[in-house]
Amino acid sequence: MVLLIYRLLVSLAMINTHGMKKILDFQGTIEHIPDPLGLGGEISATMAILANIVAPVFIILGLGARFAALLILSVTLMGFFVVHANDPWAVRDIPLMYSLAYLLIFFLGAGAYSLDNRFFNHFKSD
Repeated sequence: MVLLIYRLLVSLAMINTHGMKKILDFQGTIEHIPDPLGLGGEISATMAILANIVAPVFIILGLGARFAALLILSVTLMGFFVVHANDPWAVRDIPLMYSLAYLLIFFLGAGAYSLDNRFFNHFKSD
């Protein structure tokens, strides 16, 4: 039950704090989002929305949680190591904290209360 609550709270925070503003102002996101890989603003914005809204929804549902966590980690770790590399720790701590939170989900999986468990029976009942 704790892992379910953890997944919900971390993912809702990601969606609310970082995802909604990106999708509600997509054009502004394209114009202002960092593009560390040189893919262009539209692709970078789309990747950020996938990592900030779509992947957290999958984690909330517990469906493909490890893969979804990898998508999020690709963005948060890029933010920590590349985008904010020269920023003070007060700025770098946000992508670091999200990276640590989703790293835990990546290693533990979605847990017993998840669609992964229901569909793929990863956790057997005693």
